[in-house]
Amino acid sequence: MTPAVPTLTRLAPLLAEAFREHHFTVPGLENALGPAAIAALARSDSASVRRHARTAGPTGTLVRLFVLNDAVPESEVVLALPGVDAEDGIDAGLWTRPSAPGGTLRALLDLRPVDTGHGTRWVFADIDGSMVHSSTRSDHVLGVGQATLSLLRITPTSRVGSVLDLGTGCGIQMVHALETAATATGTDIAPRCLALAAATLAINGLEGELLTGPWFEPVAHRRFDRVVANPPFVVGPADPAHSYRESGLALDGASQTVVSGAHGHLTENGTAVILASWVERSDADWRTHVASWIPSEGVEAWVLRRDRSDPELYVWTWLTDEGMDPRDESTALAAETWLDHLRDHEVDGIGFGYVYLRRIDGASSVLCEDLTHPFDEGLGDEAEAYFARSAWLRSATTRQGGQARALDTTVFTVSPDVYLHSSESLAPDPDPPGAEEPDSAARTGSVVVERVTGARWRHEIDPLTATVLRGARMGALPLEDLVVLAAAGAGEDPVELADPVRRVVADLFLHGVVVPAGVPGMLPPGVSAAASAGSGGSGGSGGSGDR
Repeated sequence: MTPAVPTLTRLAPLLAEAFREHHFTVPGLENALGPAAIAALARSDSASVRRHARTAGPTGTLVRLFVLNDAVPESEVVLALPGVDAEDGIDAGLWTRPSAPGGTLRALLDLRPVDTGHGTRWVFADIDGSMVHSSTRSDHVLGVGQATLSLLRITPTSRVGSVLDLGTGCGIQMVHALETAATATGTDIAPRCLALAAATLAINGLEGELLTGPWFEPVAHRRFDRVVANPPFVVGPADPAHSYRESGLALDGASQTVVSGAHGHLTENGTAVILASWVERSDADWRTHVASWIPSEGVEAWVLRRDRSDPELYVWTWLTDEGMDPRDESTALAAETWLDHLRDHEVDGIGFGYVYLRRIDGASSVLCEDLTHPFDEGLGDEAEAYFARSAWLRSATTRQGGQARALDTTVFTVSPDVYLHSSESLAPDPDPPGAEEPDSAARTGSVVVERVTGARWRHEIDPLTATVLRGARMGALPLEDLVVLAAAGAGEDPVELADPVRRVVADLFLHGVVVPAGVPGMLPPGVSAAASAGSGGSGGSGGSGDR
């Protein structure tokens, strides 16, 4: 029988066995190299990592070979990878032999351990240009970069039947998805991406479906419980120079294509998680622009803007990302062309953020807001809780004949991770004797309501709404009764107070600050643990507290 042709997927189990034996794992690197080297690795300081790797035995050999891209003596590689024949590695495209047999081997790929939250996994990718000088090929397969980590961090962790990874790249999202999904399908336009994704699955002992083609074409007429996408979202000319970041669609066409098309591939109540960028212009609200991508029926969208860059910073960032030297004339010319394109299309800034979509029945709804502050782990689970609260409000509105009545008749309680912060200015009275009475805000200072876990939403509210929230801590009275009591205490008209309070409470409800008492699935994820941990301190576990 003719021996099987060596391929990365065939070599993967042998590599994994050697990696485990020589502790080429996330904790193994920490133990073998030490914290200083791990910190150096995080900042792409190859010289410092190399100094530590030289004395770290077989683990250090594997770091030098697959992470630092050093030419390593073949004898050392044989000791570190005893089951992998050097010639098989050459035939599979794993490494090359720069000199005669018995000399050195140099890896052609980046292969390193990562932890996506379920222990060590290994990922095949092209050479990391931040560690060594390397040319970025048009079908470059990106490893685990910041965008990849962002998508991993914001994806829900609930168990589902099927996941689609649109533009799978090195396959890390599929590896992560298969921890919570029965099946995973990855698509990509680049055959090289699919080859390395297959190797990534194989070295981790996983199986998934890999399909070739652009956008949603490979999965036409198919639906999935979850869609994750880190598309080539770079905003610029329609020039597909690098398939991992440029789509061939001008400006934000890639993000629009994915966001507008994802709902058609979701099962009922299925969820999509998408990284996206969009153009921002001074004469238009970015929210209106992104909302225009959402179909008018069947979708609930939650769009979170994380950042906004001016064109100059944006172009410089992406040009240096591909390894271009900002001092070279070619870089300056590329920047001029790119910036001229953005100027000609009146682009004043580029927004970046997360788009969550859920397939629903009925008219679509869209909420676009800023989430520029730091947040805790679990934003994906926060999104699912947001969708659950929104669905509850839609249902209650239908039952009660309107949102105002739905809110008024609901007994709300306060999430255990919520605090009120009251402040008062100690500056001298700015109003001279005889001046009119200062308004309420000037008298009382500001009141901020804040969730201290999860998305860490923070709202500035008026003192009367704060009184309503204090009353809601017991979870005993409907909102309309709390408004009457707050109005009576302040000498205000409850009818005039009711509508402004409803609007604020609706926003606080969607952010998980207040929830309907006794309704399961409404509390933000993780707040029970936070409440238990804080039961001995200010605010206790019973609700909000002033501090």
